Amino acid sequence: MGVFVSVKGWLECDETQLAAVQEIISSHTDDHYSSGWTTPRQQVNWTSYLFYGADIRESALDWFMGQLREIARIPASDDDGDLVRGLFLASHEVDGTTEWQVREGRLVASSSDIRHRYLDA
Repeated sequence: MGVFVSVKGWLECDETQLAAVQEIISSHTDDHYSSGWTTPRQQVNWTSYLFYGADIRESALDWFMGQLREIARIPASDDDGDLVRGLFLASHEVDGTTEWQVREGRLVASSSDIRHRYLDA
């Protein structure tokens, strides 16, 4: 059956970056795990949010993390210099939970904080 990883988290960006993020997601569509991406019915105020939640096979982690790395490299779209940022927790059936931070133009992976253990499946 394979090993699964429960991936849940979000991205924050502006409206221009949102269009770029959605292009990246569309370019990686697999008709299965890509269905885990969602956005609010209507964005509220100035920050755009995208959410992801799905239990994916361990073998699909490179596919997902590749998207996050590409998304992290989206440049700032205005003078304030804000880049796309976000936080994801990946609860691995065998290896425990990892935290993925999208910040400063890159994807940073580290062990999850003990406070998030309640989210482990």
